[in-house]
Amino acid sequence: MPENHSNLQLIRGTVDVLILKALSWGPRHGYAISQWIKEVTDKALLIEEGSLYPALHRIARKGWIESRWGVSDTGRRARFYELTDVGRERLASEVKHWRLYAGQIDRVLSVASWETD
Repeated sequence: MPENHSNLQLIRGTVDVLILKALSWGPRHGYAISQWIKEVTDKALLIEEGSLYPALHRIARKGWIESRWGVSDTGRRARFYELTDVGRERLASEVKHWRLYAGQIDRVLSVASWETD
């Protein structure tokens, strides 16, 4: 696997939690969501349209987000997505689980040697 961080593969479900986090700061249209994630991760995580929009539709069906039409900063018509109360609860739950998961992965990676009895 190359050491190019932009090639990181996202674990299934990761896109959902990244979208929820992006929307925790307020309503955004799809492109703004992907740009926010790109900027926050110093271009390490790039979410392409082919992953972003199916994820937005999937989490909308789950009731975690709602959408409405509006006008973007560039004056174009765009669909804006916003967290619901259920989505905020889901985000809090996902953050808790991801922190636990990341901590355990870090624990495994920190083991210096393996000793058996």
